[in-house]
Amino acid sequence: MTSQAQTLAHDEAPAASRSSFYAAMRMLPQEQRDAMYHVYAFCRAVDDVADNGGAREPRLAELARYRADLDDFYATGRTTLRTSYLANAITKFGLKKDDFIAVVDGMEMDIVRDIHAPDWATLDLYCDRAASAVGRLSVPIFGIEGELGVDLAHHLGRALQLTNILRDIDEDATLGRLYLPKEALIEGGITETDIDAILAHPALDRVCRGIAQKTRNYYRRSEALMARCPRRSARSPRMMATVYRGILEKLITRGWHAPRADVRRSKRYVIWAVLRDGIF
Repeated sequence: MTSQAQTLAHDEAPAASRSSFYAAMRMLPQEQRDAMYHVYAFCRAVDDVADNGGAREPRLAELARYRADLDDFYATGRTTLRTSYLANAITKFGLKKDDFIAVVDGMEMDIVRDIHAPDWATLDLYCDRAASAVGRLSVPIFGIEGELGVDLAHHLGRALQLTNILRDIDEDATLGRLYLPKEALIEGGITETDIDAILAHPALDRVCRGIAQKTRNYYRRSEALMARCPRRSARSPRMMATVYRGILEKLITRGWHAPRADVRRSKRYVIWAVLRDGIF
């Protein structure tokens, strides 16, 4: 790894030792594993730009520099600190500029205005940029090519992102964000616009269960697509799906009535997923 990727990976190390991402990536051959770590370092870097707070203009300017550096690399091959650690993975696995740019665009959506009960179309666009685009960068590294890989990225990316949204509603609220779609809130009988009032509303559980069912459907479609992939190439995404599907089911069991206990998967569960999907 180059210095920036090494720094980001080092900063993530305490959480990484317990994370499903690192467990899933560690089962890859080294060249693929390093490429995924570099993609992850990029995603973490632009995510930090969006979430680190401060004035909007400097953060938007930093994302613009990422776009410019990506444009320059794909046009000329020149690298900067923002792109040098990506060069080998891009060249080796044919990663597309549009997918990197989509990730940047997704982070920009969090900066331009704090997302507050978007409509379904806007939420779906956000999920595509923040998660499915990462999937599209990942599937060629895993060895899943063509439309099969694109379809898997579409469905599994949305499944993972919606799971995060359903898990992190209280954490997101501290940033002034609410990703639950306004159509689902209104259909569930929640007409309040204040985030705290929405999160305390007795109908929130029903709203979130409806979104959870949609998320389950994305996992089912992902599982059907992974069944069509060569088993070795599907090991890492299958493990991610196993862990996050477990989080979703635990959320459904817990429910969304306030107060909400935090839901995570234990290290033992991650080890079980590695054994099930990575070895057996």
